[in-house]
Amino acid sequence: MLIRPASFAVGLTAVAYGCMGIRGVIRQLPATMPPIPKFFTFMKTIFSTFFLLSFLMYPLALQAGEPVSGKAPQISTAADTCSECGRAECLNCPHCNSRPDAHAPIGVMGDHLHAAGEGMLSYRYMRMDMGPNYVGDDRVSARSFIGPPPTPFQIAPLSMRTEMHMIGAMYAPTDDLTLSFMLPVLDKKMDHLVATGATFSTHTHGIGDFKFGGLVKLFENGNAKTHLNLMLSAPTGSIEETGFVPPAGRVLRLPYPMQLGSGTWDLLPGITYVDYEGNLSWGAQLTGTLRLGENDANYTLGDEITATAWTAYRVSESLSASLRVSGKTWDDIDGSDPMIMGPVPTANPDLRGGSRLDVFGGVNYLFKGGLLDGHRLAAEIGKPVYQDLDGPQLGMDWMFQLGWQKSF
Repeated sequence: MLIRPASFAVGLTAVAYGCMGIRGVIRQLPATMPPIPKFFTFMKTIFSTFFLLSFLMYPLALQAGEPVSGKAPQISTAADTCSECGRAECLNCPHCNSRPDAHAPIGVMGDHLHAAGEGMLSYRYMRMDMGPNYVGDDRVSARSFIGPPPTPFQIAPLSMRTEMHMIGAMYAPTDDLTLSFMLPVLDKKMDHLVATGATFSTHTHGIGDFKFGGLVKLFENGNAKTHLNLMLSAPTGSIEETGFVPPAGRVLRLPYPMQLGSGTWDLLPGITYVDYEGNLSWGAQLTGTLRLGENDANYTLGDEITATAWTAYRVSESLSASLRVSGKTWDDIDGSDPMIMGPVPTANPDLRGGSRLDVFGGVNYLFKGGLLDGHRLAAEIGKPVYQDLDGPQLGMDWMFQLGWQKSF
C-alpha cells in the first residue's frame, strides 16, 4: 500500500524531532554515568542494513521477472500526446517532466528519476553564511568565552562563509534505476577574533567529496511515487588544508570546519516520496550520512540524519513556488587529528555536533519553446528557526542555492 503524503510527512517530522530529542537527553546525562551506545551507532546499523538489503533485493526482483513498479506513461511521437493525461502539451502529467514542479526545490538532492535512456546535466551554486556562536540554543558573543590563559579559548570564530559549485549528472539505464553523480568545488572563509582584540581570517579552496550511486524506484501509483536513494561518498576532498595563523606566527593545519572532505567512504542512504494533484505537488525525503571507518588523520566526522518535506504550487505552465522545512541532526567528531590544535573551539572535536530546523522558500522555472526549451532554473533561500549546538559553535545564519538543469 502506498504511503500517503500526510502520514509520510508527519513520520519524517517525527523522526527529525525524535533525533533531536534523544540527542538532547543523552547530552544532559551526567558525565559520571557508564558509557552508553550512541544513538547514531544504532542508526548506522539500521541504515547500513537497509542500504545493503536494497542493493541485494533489487536485482533479485528483476531476475524473478516481477515488476518493480507500475509502468510510466509513454509519449506518442506521432500525436505528441501523453497516454496518461491525453493532452498535447501534457501539462498535468508529472511523469512527462513538463511541469515546473516535476523537480523538487533545488535544495533537495536525488528527488526524481528519469525514463530509460534519458539523462540530465545540472549545475548548482550554494552559499551558506554562519554566525554568531551558540551554546545549546542560546546565542553567545565571541567575547564571552575567550580571554588570556588559563582561559580555555584565546581565539573565537566570528563568522564563516561557504560557497559551493557542484556539477551533477544523471542517467537512467532503465525506468526503475537512475544513476547519479555529483562533484562539488568548495570555497571557505572563516573570520576570527583574538582575546587581544586582533582579528584574522583563514581560507581554503578545492574539490570536495565525490558522490555517486543510484535512485531505485519502489512504488508508483498514478502521480504518487516512492524511490530509494542509494548513494556513496568517496573521500576526494582534502583533510590536510593549512593556512597562516597570525597568533601562532606560522602555517598550521586548519580546524575541522575548514577542511574540504570527510576523509572516509560514507554511505548516503535515503527514501523519497513525491505526489501531485492539480496545481499542487508535495514530497518528503529522509536521508542519512553514515561514516565508514576512520580517516588517515585518526578521526571520523559525525553521522547525520536529515528529514525534509515540501509543497509547491504551479503558478503557470512554466513557474512554480515552493515552501520547504528541513530538520537535521549530526554527531560530534569521533577521535581527533593530532595536527589540529589550538585554543579555539573549532579545533575541539567534542564541540561539533548539533541539531537544526530550517525553513526555505523557492521557485522553479521551466523554459518552454525557443532556444532554451527544456532548460530549468531554480532558486531557494532559507533560514534556521531553531538550532541547538554543542558549543561554542558557529550557528547557521542563512542559505541560498541557485541551480540549472537540462534533461536530454
